[in-house]
Amino acid sequence: MSHTVVTTTSTTTTSSSDGGFCNIGYARSFQGLLKIGQVVILLIAFLCVHCKGTNNYSAYRYFEVVTAWFLIVFLIFFLMYLFGLQSKITCINWTLTEFLHYAVGGILVFIASIVVAVKSHGISALIAGSVSAFLCLQYVQCMLLIGR
Repeated sequence: MSHTVVTTTSTTTTSSSDGGFCNIGYARSFQGLLKIGQVVILLIAFLCVHCKGTNNYSAYRYFEVVTAWFLIVFLIFFLMYLFGLQSKITCINWTLTEFLHYAVGGILVFIASIVVAVKSHGISALIAGSVSAFLCLQYVQCMLLIGR
């Protein structure tokens, strides 16, 4: 009785990027869309408070600084993942760095939102900025829960 063994080998190559050096797939992923949403909401919150000139200068400037800092760092993280820079700079633990950014930034935005909400005195633009920042905190919690 003779046995014949047939071995079939197949090779599949997949690419995470849609071409050159830019990973467009990340921008379409759930994490990428959340980052884009965070940037848009923080920009709205920043503009609502910045465009409304008020008397209580320091409280609103604190809000502007915190939201602008958080917005810029979100853009940096988004561009870093979009261009795949985290795989080229391996000396930094990017997951831990991003987690710490979310934790510290979330606390600071929460404090700034409370300050603006308390000092708004019924001014609709300030209330909208505070609510937008609170909405951004929900995005931060979602990013913390999904792990990046």
